[in-house]
Amino acid sequence: MEQVSRFYSGPGGLVAAISAALGAAGMDLATLRPADLAPVDEFHIRGRAASLEIIEALDLSADSHVLDLGSGLGGPARTLAELTGCRVTGVDLTSEFCDVATAFSEWTCQSDRTHFRVGDATATGLPEASVDAAVTVHVAMNISDKPALYAEAFRVLRPGGRFVVYDVLQGEGGQVRYPVPWAPDSSTSFLATPEEMRELLAAAGFELISEVDSSEQSLVWFQNMRARIERDGPPPITFAAFLGDAFGQMAANQVANLAERRIRTVMVTCSRPL
Repeated sequence: MEQVSRFYSGPGGLVAAISAALGAAGMDLATLRPADLAPVDEFHIRGRAASLEIIEALDLSADSHVLDLGSGLGGPARTLAELTGCRVTGVDLTSEFCDVATAFSEWTCQSDRTHFRVGDATATGLPEASVDAAVTVHVAMNISDKPALYAEAFRVLRPGGRFVVYDVLQGEGGQVRYPVPWAPDSSTSFLATPEEMRELLAAAGFELISEVDSSEQSLVWFQNMRARIERDGPPPITFAAFLGDAFGQMAANQVANLAERRIRTVMVTCSRPL
C-alpha cells in the first residue's frame, strides 16, 4: 500500500500548484463549478461522462449517503453531490489527494456534501450497513486483495443498496504496456478479468444488475483528447500535475493497451440483497 501511495503522491504543494495554474488561466476560484475541474479531478477513463453514467446506475436521491472507495481528488464525489444533492464520504490511501479533494470541494461550494478521509478501502472503519450506495472508480487495479475490497463494500451497504464498480480490467490481448496512469510497472498493478470480477462480486454476496463494457468508447475518448490537445493545447491543469513528465508516455500506452485489447473498461452495477 505504501508503494501505491508514493506513486500517486506528487512533489507536494499540489493545492497551491493547481490554484496558481487556474489563476494563470483566468479562472476565478470563487465561481468554480465541479465541471471546471474535470480535466484533473475526474481521474478515470472517459472522465465526467463516465461519472454521469455512474450516477444513473446508482439510482440516488438527495437523502442518499454514498461511500466512494478510493476517492482520489474527489471529482466523482462532487459530481454525485452536485447533481443529486446526496452526501458523499470519500476514503483514499493518499493523504495529499484527500487534502486536494477537500480544497476542491471548498472552491466549488460542495464541502457541505462531500467529506474526504485518509483510509484503507478494504477496511474503512465505517459502521456496518451505514451507507445507501457505494462506488469505486479505477481503484481495484492497485489492490491485490480484491475479496477484501468487495467484502468491505458489502459490509457497509444497507440491504438493497447499490454498488457500482467502474474499473480497468485485464483484456485478452496480452500483458499491459507500462507505465500506465495507475502503475509504473506490474509490481503495483493487479488487474482482474471480467469473469474474475463477476466471480469476486458474487462471492462477496452481491447480486449482479448490469455489466457494460465501454472499451471502444474509451479508445475514442483518448483519441479525441489527443487530437484536442494537438489542436488547442493542453488545458490549464491535467493529470500531469501529480503524475509528472511520465504522463505523456502513460497516455500513449493507454491508447495502445485499449487498441490491442490488453485492457478493458467495464462498469458493473450490483446490489446487496434485501
